[in-house]
Amino acid sequence: MTRFYTRTGDAGYTDLLGGRVPKYDDRPETYGTLDEATSVLGYARAIALSERTRALLIDVQRDLYLMMAELAFAKEMRQGKFHITAEHVQRIERETDRLAEELDLPPHFILPGDSAGGAILDVGRTVVRRAERLAVKLAHAGEFDNEHVLQYLNRLSSLLFALARYEDREAGVVPTKAKLD
Repeated sequence: MTRFYTRTGDAGYTDLLGGRVPKYDDRPETYGTLDEATSVLGYARAIALSERTRALLIDVQRDLYLMMAELAFAKEMRQGKFHITAEHVQRIERETDRLAEELDLPPHFILPGDSAGGAILDVGRTVVRRAERLAVKLAHAGEFDNEHVLQYLNRLSSLLFALARYEDREAGVVPTKAKLD
């Protein structure tokens, strides 16, 4: 029988690849937030109207798993296998630019929630933004030095915004304006 628990974390500690830290440590907090983002994007993929959206999200989910693996190594362990690269960042930029060429966005803030697919992509965007803030904190503390991780997360939130609007369009809805007055 396979067990889905180990009991090793019962005292509030978790293993990194190369060390043990409290579960609230910045590193597990960061890759845990990436895990949350991956799950939200999985839900977005499951309800997406567009095959294009589903295919892009599979790539992004795989990238986030790679990023989680990279961040799961303790600072002292310099591993060479798991890294987000410039190519990952460039792919996200290309996809975002392609969507931007196709979308006619209104010149105002947009309220999330015009379609189910767009809404969950907006949730994913906000989770990615939180993951980015946590990753910046780790980077500024010297816990890792891969600038591509920060670039990727920054670009990913833009891609998710564009994909949310794309899914709204696929659902046949017009973005709802946020009134700031």
